[in-house]
Amino acid sequence: MLLSPVILTVVIASLAYATPPNMAFSRLLPAAPALAAAMWPVLPTVLLGTVCLLLMIGLSIVFPGLGTWWTASGIIAVTVAAAYGSHVRLQRERTLFQVRLVADAAQQVVLSPMPRHLGGVEIESLYLAAAAEARIGGDFYEVVDTRYGVRLLIGDVRGKGLPAVGAAAAIVNSFREAAYGEADMVSIARRLDATSTRYNAAFPPEGPMERFATALLVEIPHGGRRIAILNCGHPPPLLLNRGELRVLEPTAPSPPLNLAELIGDHYSIDSYGFAPGDLLLLYTDGVAEARAHDGVFFPLASWMRRQPPAAPRELLTALHRDLLHYSQGRLDDDIAALAVRLREPIE
Repeated sequence: MLLSPVILTVVIASLAYATPPNMAFSRLLPAAPALAAAMWPVLPTVLLGTVCLLLMIGLSIVFPGLGTWWTASGIIAVTVAAAYGSHVRLQRERTLFQVRLVADAAQQVVLSPMPRHLGGVEIESLYLAAAAEARIGGDFYEVVDTRYGVRLLIGDVRGKGLPAVGAAAAIVNSFREAAYGEADMVSIARRLDATSTRYNAAFPPEGPMERFATALLVEIPHGGRRIAILNCGHPPPLLLNRGELRVLEPTAPSPPLNLAELIGDHYSIDSYGFAPGDLLLLYTDGVAEARAHDGVFFPLASWMRRQPPAAPRELLTALHRDLLHYSQGRLDDDIAALAVRLREPIE
């Protein structure tokens, strides 16, 4: 790819030399520096334009009457414009690189590295951005080991960009404090809602739509064989037990974060059996809403049902691969997922 301007120059010069003068392939020489501007720095672009100019002069010696001065003027004009275009492109690439550094740093605040083992619990995480140029969004997750058990959070702030990341960071930081101090998950959910409300009051969203976040709280007691789940408008987790899949829908809805004042702060906790070897998949809506080229959503439940017994890392590796294959690499939304497994006790 980087050599394509050189290849184009050689091809045009060869055709101009090997064909009759009236075909005038030499008039295509300005295309080479124009192409170079899209991928080369300024100096190599100017050097290629100079080579094209010398080639044109050489061809005019072999084939008089080619209209050398018109073509030479075109090469000079295109080379000057290409050099300026290359300069502007490099400036924009440097700016974009700095923006990406800031975006990555902001995302790391929300998606900090997490331990893969907490007591008898194995945990693995996955995050996929919707596009390489938009590597920042409102998906978030966190896990902490407390005296009440291992507590997990996953969620998704409505919106994109730094405002969504700011809201997600506020929620995650609040969870990191509340998970250690609050004895029950309802109190944690209320603190997260209060944090989200304060953040949105301080940094109101643009436009008429209210900024809110869906969230899922999970508690795995130490040595326990059950899990507690509080679902604040989030996609239901999937539990794979010996080849049988359960979709853990909430028995009663709980309000998304920042909407409790609007629709009521009634929270519901559900409890489920969680045996050693069971796989629990928590995910954001970008997973279930990944689309094929015909617009059909990714069949997450049936995909999960077909998975063999595996470690959390293997499960998410397969999910990563199959999501990209299903969507042909075109994700419409950011994706976050946590895979959790209770290890078999050591006898």
